[in-house]
Amino acid sequence: MTRLSRSTARWFAVGLILLVGSVIASGEDSPSDLLAQADLAYASRDDQEIMTEAIALYETVLIYLDDMPVQSQAFVLNRLSQLCYEASTFTVGDTPEDAVLLEKGKSYGLGSLYLDPQVAELAGDDFMEAIAVATDVAALHWTASNWGILCGINPIVGLMQQENVLALFRRAVEVDPTYWGGSPSSSLGSLLIMSPEFFGGDKLAGLALVESSIEVDPAYLPNHVVLAEYWGFTYGYYGNLTGVRDADLIERELAYVLDAELGDWPFWNRNAKQNAQRLLDQLHEMTE
Repeated sequence: MTRLSRSTARWFAVGLILLVGSVIASGEDSPSDLLAQADLAYASRDDQEIMTEAIALYETVLIYLDDMPVQSQAFVLNRLSQLCYEASTFTVGDTPEDAVLLEKGKSYGLGSLYLDPQVAELAGDDFMEAIAVATDVAALHWTASNWGILCGINPIVGLMQQENVLALFRRAVEVDPTYWGGSPSSSLGSLLIMSPEFFGGDKLAGLALVESSIEVDPAYLPNHVVLAEYWGFTYGYYGNLTGVRDADLIERELAYVLDAELGDWPFWNRNAKQNAQRLLDQLHEMTE
């Protein structure tokens, strides 16, 4: 696989930023033109500036949303929900800016779910009933992903809302456990491992889900990181790190991640490699 030099990649990124920026400034492009430019930026979103431009481009399409087919509306809202979540991964820890992105991502995901008239009608009376009939796995997964991190940022509110996040991930697994490299299963599994039993936690069921997510696509590296992070280490009631459950598992899974190719998941696998190195350093600090 051909790899661009750092300077070439940077000039490409700058050129793409100028290109998509000119599209936004013109205000004369059709929704299909804007979507084409947004998709181009999406493909190079490893650069944080291009990620920001991609979000801005998809957001310019929102004013045309009501005139678009429902499938296209769902695509735009789901892509925005995904990008808001992904954009929050550029920072270390949770920042106020991340919280803004995640709130937007959650709102976009819910908006996509409510495009289904049955879901929208039921949600007014019973959110759980509404989620039980939802069939858009992308909307389910990205809504839950954004909402789940928000619950962690504000643990008191999060404890009250975690049931909704679990329901979204459970439904995503029911609809399509193979979506996005098996992410719904690993996301639900990590929550079940981390949550106390009286809040719906189930460590062994969670472990089984994470392991099954790896079987879906071993080349999707984040699932290996989830297994190492949430099963390899142990945590307290508030998610605080307390110790090491299985050092050999951590070493094995993270070595696999660090040695693997980026493959078909460059954005996510690159992020997984960064997290793998962080966790490996953490393990060595705790065991030396």
